Amino acid sequence: MNLVHFLGLCALANYAILSFWFLIFVTARGWLQRFHTLWFRLSPEQFDAIHYAGMAFYKITVLIFFVVPYLVLRYTSHPV
Repeated sequence: MNLVHFLGLCALANYAILSFWFLIFVTARGWLQRFHTLWFRLSPEQFDAIHYAGMAFYKITVLIFFVVPYLVLRYTSHPV
């Protein structure tokens, strides 16, 4: 397995995790909020903001560390 293939698989795996997080957040938001409020006192607005910011940070991190290097290596390693 080469580095380009590895980066592509990592990007796909991370986007699957992000999609799962979004799906759980959308479908089971009430349960998820009750679960988190066992430990932390969060208003619904704070809870939403934290998850939205977390998803945005995760997505940007995946783009920077996996997708961009994948694209650069893929399109610069093959001569035209």
